[in-house]
Amino acid sequence: MAVLETLRTKFGMAVTILVALGLLSFIIDPSSLETAYHAMSSKYDVGEIDGKSISYNDFQAEMDHYKDISQLLSGSSAESSQQQAQIRNMAWQSLLDRHLFIKNAKEAGINVGTDEMVALTSGDLISPVIAQDPVFADETGNFSKDRLLQFVQGTSSDSGAKMYWDYIQNNIYTQQFYAKYGSLFSDSNFKSPLMRRRLIEENNNTVDIDFVMVPMNPYEQDTTVTVSSEEIKAFYNAHKDFFKQQESRDIEYVVFEVKPSEADIQATSDNFNKLYEEFGTTDNVKSFLAKNSDRVLSNYWYKAGELATINSDINNYVFDKPEGVSPVFRSGNTFYAVKVMDTALLPDSVYVKHILLQGDGADKRADSLVTVLGKGGDFAALANLYSVDKSSSADGEMGNIGWMTQSYIIPGFEDIFSRKPGVPFTLKTQYGWHVVEVSKITAPVQKKQVAIFEKATVSSKETFNSFYSTANDFATRASAGYDAYKAAADSMHVYSHPLNNVLETNESYGSISDARELTRWIFDNKKGKVSGIITVNNNYFFVTTIKDIHKEGLATVAEAAPQIRQQLHAEKSAVKKAEEVAAKISGLTDLQSIAEALGTTVNSQSGITFASLMSQGLDPKLIGAVSVAPVGEISKPVAGSIATYVYQVKSRDTGSFFTEDDAKAYDDRMNNYLQQMILPVMSQEAQVVDHRAKFY
Repeated sequence: MAVLETLRTKFGMAVTILVALGLLSFIIDPSSLETAYHAMSSKYDVGEIDGKSISYNDFQAEMDHYKDISQLLSGSSAESSQQQAQIRNMAWQSLLDRHLFIKNAKEAGINVGTDEMVALTSGDLISPVIAQDPVFADETGNFSKDRLLQFVQGTSSDSGAKMYWDYIQNNIYTQQFYAKYGSLFSDSNFKSPLMRRRLIEENNNTVDIDFVMVPMNPYEQDTTVTVSSEEIKAFYNAHKDFFKQQESRDIEYVVFEVKPSEADIQATSDNFNKLYEEFGTTDNVKSFLAKNSDRVLSNYWYKAGELATINSDINNYVFDKPEGVSPVFRSGNTFYAVKVMDTALLPDSVYVKHILLQGDGADKRADSLVTVLGKGGDFAALANLYSVDKSSSADGEMGNIGWMTQSYIIPGFEDIFSRKPGVPFTLKTQYGWHVVEVSKITAPVQKKQVAIFEKATVSSKETFNSFYSTANDFATRASAGYDAYKAAADSMHVYSHPLNNVLETNESYGSISDARELTRWIFDNKKGKVSGIITVNNNYFFVTTIKDIHKEGLATVAEAAPQIRQQLHAEKSAVKKAEEVAAKISGLTDLQSIAEALGTTVNSQSGITFASLMSQGLDPKLIGAVSVAPVGEISKPVAGSIATYVYQVKSRDTGSFFTEDDAKAYDDRMNNYLQQMILPVMSQEAQVVDHRAKFY
């Protein structure tokens, strides 16, 4: 026991739990112990793929690998939230490929052999993965086998190169499995000449109709139409596959947004006015704005109207009274003042060509090329000979970048808008030295560079604490459960937002994003539980309660009942409406008199095809009915999805606009769809569980 006490003291609760399990193993059945251990450890699983648990550590190791690849390719360890999401998706895809797709492909008799990989990576069948990689391209931009062999030889001494080469080989290996497995579907999706001909005929057979429609009122509920619980249950039993669902929660939440007080706004106004005079007199506007403004100095040239997106008063001042410093403008809780820095006539767009030079002496070579061009040298020919950039060939001419605007421009090229067309010059960017020539410009217009002094009001500590206190008061009153939550909302006169079917991947609530902490709490707690304060973006205080929990799998009859009731009610209402229409038009034999009896008009539609059921803007039930109706007869009322219809087929035509090529293109689209569905269907059959959202 002394040893046990020492362990507890030194290593804390984690070791205590392990020791306790060890002691219990003497008196508990081993299978029960295994179940308990699995329940405890599965809490830290990121997911499950084909029966294999993916632990957090397993997934993190996979992510670390792809982080290394990403850093190797980008040269930077900085990652945006979007890049982090991409890395997580790449890691998960890799695990799906390894533990599910390739496993299933091998069980189907598919394999990728050593000789095949050699041929794809260094032999006569080089994979597009390598052939299209710029790492293995020569000076002309084309794939070079010599470059490839040099790179592979270098992997023995360069760990980064080896990691990248392993990554490429793995991609090729996996892609071969996808190509071979996919061919099982595309090659077996055979279309006989008869099937192809039928598809062509269905698309070329068209119908022209006149029709009368009586729309259903989506806002009017017919209380005489009822749906019984027996009908709901019967529909559920007949369509169970319709009611598969992801795990979700029904919740309500109250949110307190921290907003600046009048005192905060006044303090910002006072401070802004104190700095206003300095803004007007300073010689270093850039430094002043960097220190005091929410908006730094920009080199962007504005034309009339563009500043209105910031503030319409600013736009009016700059283009009506360009002298001096503007008065102070206010928009909401933000204060502005502006000063025009420069005015010029500049084009919106310029057509640019360049020659990119890199390496030692690039600046001198650039100067030499400008001299050659000044003496009549051919820009495209020189770009073809000397430019590192072989991808810029707009309009078929080497060196042409094309039209550029201030919003679509290579960093460092900002000077091009003031350059005279036809006169080459040099400039340096992060990519190297460029020989640049502007060949065409749009008509110049007046533009201005503007310094914008901007300051938004930020809530003070006192304001923040006041909102937090209110949120805390609500959370305290609501803490006892759902009934207490509702009572607190009523007594404090705050709106409770209802939200059903919240998924574990949810990140936004209304217009408030980055709310993963709220979602995590919702999925870590039980029905009826009320949260404490959950802070989002340091500006929103949430208090939420869980109304219901929907487990993954088939929805229960009770869960599906509202949806089923709505559908059955709509269908029965449509049938009743059709019966009412039939009674009103009984004995009438032409559409005009039918339209008058129903208080509507006769409409026409031509070129209706059954093959394009969902793409014609018509009710599918109407399209289905007219596709087989005889010519010239007045139909009985058709109960459609959005209206009741009475129609008359005027004519049927057989065209030739849907060709053999169209049919083949259709088959190709279907094959592509089949390819895309392979992994999702495999995942569904293998009952893949993805709980990444619990951790990231």
